Amino acid sequence: MSQKKVAVITGAASGIGQALAVTFAREGIEVVAGFYERDPHDPQVTVDLVKEAGGNCIAVAVDVASTSSVDGLIQEAIAHFGRVDIAVANAGIVRAARFEDMTDEQWDQIINVDMTGVMRTFRSACRVMAEGGALIAISSFYGPYVGWPEHSHYSAAKAGIVGLTKALAVELAPQGIRCNVVIPGIIRTPQSLDIVNSIGEEGLGRVASGIPFGRVGHADEVAEAILYLATDRARYITGHTLTVDGGLTAHWPG
Repeated sequence: MSQKKVAVITGAASGIGQALAVTFAREGIEVVAGFYERDPHDPQVTVDLVKEAGGNCIAVAVDVASTSSVDGLIQEAIAHFGRVDIAVANAGIVRAARFEDMTDEQWDQIINVDMTGVMRTFRSACRVMAEGGALIAISSFYGPYVGWPEHSHYSAAKAGIVGLTKALAVELAPQGIRCNVVIPGIIRTPQSLDIVNSIGEEGLGRVASGIPFGRVGHADEVAEAILYLATDRARYITGHTLTVDGGLTAHWPG
């Protein structure tokens, strides 16, 4: 069994998940990088970056839409490191769809991955966690704070994560397991750069002027916030939503 803390991260092949894996490694936390096999990003890049940072990482294929796959991810973490102390439910997808044209299948796909995937990750992880464990979900500025046209399913899922996290914070507190959520604002990631389903490079440039800091955020800035909630520095914090948005939600657009 590892003597260091062990973190499982879903969606760790790119973006915030990848940045977090490196951030954890610098903190001396062992990393299990969950990745989706059909994702175009190579998880070996994450493994290599963690090693460059002086850490230890294994990459494990996982589909958060499948209970057996998520259970397998946690079991692989136990088999390799002997423990799970931190679980970060970061995996998610975004698909544009006009509400009046949206099919049940389109709705169900986003809810199943972006919200129920969080539930599956937390449910499997909390079963093997000892006192002091930390569950952290990654939500979004869209949903908890603002609506996003043609993304009602995504907004609903991301808002639902907040309610799920608060309920679990209360339920799991007697076991000494904390549950929090990080809400990124507009962050430069492969997902936000998707011009078909998200806002793309031009969109990022356009919204930057509405952010008090005058720029969009970077994945490593979100990772630092997650690190805080994952460690004993936040040992008395549970049921909390930590927003990382450069002041966007505090800004009046007048």
